[in-house]
Amino acid sequence: MKTGALFVVSTPIGNLEDITLRALRVLKEVGLIAAEDTRVTKKLLSHYGVSTPMTSYFEHNELKKAPFLLEKLKGGTDIAIVTDAGTPGISDPGYRLIRLAIENSIEVVSIPGPSALTSALSVTGLPLDEFTFKGFIPAGQNARKKFLLELKTPEHTFIMYESARRIKDTLKDIPDVLGDVEVVVAREMTKLHEEVLRGKASVICEKLRDRELKGEIALVIRTAKASQAADPAREIENLLKEGFGLKEVVKAVALTFDLPKNEIYKEALRVKSALNL
Repeated sequence: MKTGALFVVSTPIGNLEDITLRALRVLKEVGLIAAEDTRVTKKLLSHYGVSTPMTSYFEHNELKKAPFLLEKLKGGTDIAIVTDAGTPGISDPGYRLIRLAIENSIEVVSIPGPSALTSALSVTGLPLDEFTFKGFIPAGQNARKKFLLELKTPEHTFIMYESARRIKDTLKDIPDVLGDVEVVVAREMTKLHEEVLRGKASVICEKLRDRELKGEIALVIRTAKASQAADPAREIENLLKEGFGLKEVVKAVALTFDLPKNEIYKEALRVKSALNL
């Protein structure tokens, strides 16, 4: 018996018109749709007159539901996996089922389309020949600052997701850790209240100071090359005062100034001793 295929289908992140003709055809033709939230997906399917049966498949039932879906695939049923918005598997459910299908020689087919990641990047105006996706920013300040410290690579573009209620705190922390670098705040992409703010972190933070923000946010950061006038010892001192550990500081400063770690380590010990830390 021929096995079914697993179709990884991208769905709109806001505007319902952002769905491909191929995606609509696949959603109509498969035997079952595995949806992160069937209530959300039902709105999309109803809008386009798709009546394919659905089953729920989300983060907290992935382990239990994946074997059931695998058996369906082995039995010859084609299945489409969708999330509430965007592309399955990218900070959304889907990874476990996709991997299980691959391990069982089930055909996995990409039906490409919308993604908050690429939508935000495409309008930044920043270099995108190389970039790094960092997922969601940690909630606590200490964890957030350590997260930002890991972005110390000079002249690199990073993109991550942040909540509307924490974006101001993150923008405040960026200059302390990375310097006042260029950022792009992309909010509610493709939706009615879409907004893209570009500029220095401190400037964007000031623009948002008195605003109550809602919706989903992608934050893009372009790290800067250390200026010729910059001083590694001063950078070490600033980071130590921010509460970072010696090893974290050495790694970050060595990357920033492209200097040997052992050289930075010696300087860090000297600075730490002078600060009585």
